[in-house]
Amino acid sequence: MIEAPIPADEDERLHALRQLLILDTPPEERFDRIVTFASQEFDMPMVLITLVDADRQWFKASVGLNVCETARDVSFCGHAILSDETMVVSDATKDQRFFDNPLVIAEPHVRFYVGAPLTLPSGQNVGTLCLIDSSPRDMDAIGLAILSSLRDLVVEELINQETLSDENHGI
Repeated sequence: MIEAPIPADEDERLHALRQLLILDTPPEERFDRIVTFASQEFDMPMVLITLVDADRQWFKASVGLNVCETARDVSFCGHAILSDETMVVSDATKDQRFFDNPLVIAEPHVRFYVGAPLTLPSGQNVGTLCLIDSSPRDMDAIGLAILSSLRDLVVEELINQETLSDENHGI
């Protein structure tokens, strides 16, 4: 397993993430609807909205997993936030970064992963909208375009969250 390197802008990225005031908040229908739709649209057993914190990835919304976070050092999303491009792993058992990852060799037996980075207007990638399957798969250009549109909805909701938080704090 290859741990994801820490992004060059990690301090700014973590600051931007924390400014959203969304970590460890209760589930919200507006995010739950997006992951539910993505699960149905892509016939995908696991869909997550992840936020990559200093030592963990926390799930704001999820379908198919009964945990609310995992360690950052084993996360696929830690790799996905390193680029503005959507990361596609068709078969994790054949990828040097992940073939012996605990999430691959044990539950949930990740094989297929697609992570679209959640890029804030300030430029920081704070997490992903990701699709996960326990079987190898591919994603075509149309699927990537749909995922990109859904990712943009998540970012819009995150920004709306920040605006709501500012209004609630008299800023």
